[in-house]
Amino acid sequence: MSFLDTFSLTGKVALITGGAGLYGRQLVRALAEAGAETFVASRNLDALKGLADTLAVEGLKIHPVQFDQGEEASAFALRDHIIEKSGHIDVLVNNAVARPMRKGYQDDLDAFAESMHINATGLFAVTRALGDVMAAQGGGSIVNIGSIQGMIGPDPFIYRGTEMNGWYPDYFFHKGGMINFTRFVASYYGARGVRCNCLSPGGFWTASMPEAFVRQYGERTFLGRLANETDLMGAVVFLASEASAYITGVNLPVDGGYTAK
Repeated sequence: MSFLDTFSLTGKVALITGGAGLYGRQLVRALAEAGAETFVASRNLDALKGLADTLAVEGLKIHPVQFDQGEEASAFALRDHIIEKSGHIDVLVNNAVARPMRKGYQDDLDAFAESMHINATGLFAVTRALGDVMAAQGGGSIVNIGSIQGMIGPDPFIYRGTEMNGWYPDYFFHKGGMINFTRFVASYYGARGVRCNCLSPGGFWTASMPEAFVRQYGERTFLGRLANETDLMGAVVFLASEASAYITGVNLPVDGGYTAK
């Protein structure tokens, strides 16, 4: 095997949760283009089928599966479905996230509890269900998709002159917890050949963003811009593949230098 071959996911079976969103679509594409048999799971099966149809036109095949991260039984059913179809699981990308706190810091406690149930308890459930399979097989790679907001506090500067704000405590809480959960999982499964790392992206540009926000956010990064539709692809393939075989327990910011200051 040549060095470049270690980046290939050919022959591997990958699962990504929540694959139809802003970052999810490029993560799915990256896994499929790298050669993995790719299962994509979320509550919105119709959105996943639409993504599958789009990628099929380009010769890429993915397997949409319905999955509710708020239910442990759904995690077990997802695990069993993949094993039945493919016989093994090599890569888990935890990308699913719920954002129930629409009112931010002043929202009801029920909204905060719902967020924790899906984004913390649910993350643990699916990681354990799939991680135990990888450990029994003798190896695998788990990649958690975090956020720079799990590393730093809100910066009011980037929202000046807009109606946007960053006062969503649940998101900061569970994304921060995800980073240390990554270290826990890396330790728990390490002796059995399973690695666990975290990617923490910065903000993703969309056409609906106010000009002031785009400008001010760019001023906070070394590269002067928000992330685009390909910026996470290389990082997720690297961490999912054998190219990163000696890397585990790491949180990798993919943020244009936002958190490097």
